[in-house]
Amino acid sequence: MNLHNLQPRPGAKHRIKILGRGESSGLGKTSGRGHKGQKSRSGGGVRPGFEGGQMPLHRRLPKRGFNNTRFQDTIVIVNVGDLETRFEDGATVNEETLRAANLIKGSFDAIKVLGTGELSKKLTVSVDALSASAKEKIEKAGGTIA
Repeated sequence: MNLHNLQPRPGAKHRIKILGRGESSGLGKTSGRGHKGQKSRSGGGVRPGFEGGQMPLHRRLPKRGFNNTRFQDTIVIVNVGDLETRFEDGATVNEETLRAANLIKGSFDAIKVLGTGELSKKLTVSVDALSASAKEKIEKAGGTIA
């Protein structure tokens, strides 16, 4: 088998429906759309979920329950491996320096440092939250948590 003799499986390809090419084609004149009416017009038809003016299902059903999405806090995460690559030994890590290092951007409610990666530099970390592994790695490298 070579590229020049590849073929689709039998039955995988269908003849396309050619519309509006004379009555004897079987799909001429009205092209399978019937006579007149909204669905026969170009661009005609109703939107998804339309039930002919009846109150649609999504409006008939009661709206129940609570969703916390609107009220939840947005927490930005930074890994200790990122701190290793972007900061010098003895640097202070806070919101301003993280923004300057392009590790965080946009608006958020809190910054959390996670323990993914290795850390060998002494850093003074001042953020909202730290994971247990991140705290351990920072203190092991000789850094402090403010």
